[in-house]
Amino acid sequence: MRKPRVVVITGASAGVGRATALEFARHGVDVAMIARDAQALEDAAADVRSHDVRVLPIALDVSETHALDDAAARIEATLGPIDVWVNNAMLTSFAPLSAMSEEDFRRITDVTYLGFVWGTMAALKRMTPRTRGVIVQVGSALAYRSIPLQSAYCGAKHAIRGFTDSLRCELRHARSRIHLTMVQMPALNTPQFDWAKNAMPHAPRPVAPIYEPEVAARAIWWAATHRRRELWVGISSIKAIVANTFAPGLLDAYLGRNGYQAQQDTTLPGDGRPGNLWKPVTALHRVHGRFEREAKIACPSLWADTHRGLLMGTGLALLACLAREVRRRAR
Repeated sequence: MRKPRVVVITGASAGVGRATALEFARHGVDVAMIARDAQALEDAAADVRSHDVRVLPIALDVSETHALDDAAARIEATLGPIDVWVNNAMLTSFAPLSAMSEEDFRRITDVTYLGFVWGTMAALKRMTPRTRGVIVQVGSALAYRSIPLQSAYCGAKHAIRGFTDSLRCELRHARSRIHLTMVQMPALNTPQFDWAKNAMPHAPRPVAPIYEPEVAARAIWWAATHRRRELWVGISSIKAIVANTFAPGLLDAYLGRNGYQAQQDTTLPGDGRPGNLWKPVTALHRVHGRFEREAKIACPSLWADTHRGLLMGTGLALLACLAREVRRRAR
């Protein structure tokens, strides 16, 4: 696949989106950054501009039906044809379903699921006439294996996977060269655990093991530049997806016992923390969250997954050497 020139990233003011904008900029790609908080977006854009690329920050809410289509038109008029569109914006809350309001559940769904749908539609509207382009859906292991306390978020990630699979079939039917890929993420050290709405006794935390957002950004870059249907990031994602395929009932029981505690930071109280469902939380937009002591910057399983050819070639070469040595000794 040719190197992209223009990428669009939603949820780009913090966490995975911000790290991904920086990753694409390091490769010389012009970046359109979309998020709700205009000031946080400008701060993030300044970091990206330091890599000598063009940057276009656009403040909007991805749940607004026509907002992303209007933004796409502006991006192409300013930066040029969109080569890659990364759907990444998300919201979540940490609460059992019994403690959630209908409004909160709908809000998470509107952003975390429908925001991906509207972004995909805006991208396809531009890419289809050119018969080229890449759309990256930033998913999660939770798109396969749900956990307690995040029913709206898990439901949205499952919905994205179903929507994406359906669209893949349509693109195949149309014989389109547009590539659609989904990257299933592990737990990541992002600021979402400082601003997500929370109904637990303690502050929320990611379920270990935790990876830094740069791991996710490298995976997104790779997925955008290679024709892989799906990419599973982190050994924890692989284990969760595979285990859920063969023993979902056992995981239900395990997460029922341990899933509540695993998502709580017992060193911090849960009350009085800001929530970002309905408006951004200022002054917390950054790449990393508060779990840097735990978070891993390296991901051997991702390296292995993205270097299958090298590993296979090395393995075949070793087998050939072993076979030669066996024949030599036999003689």
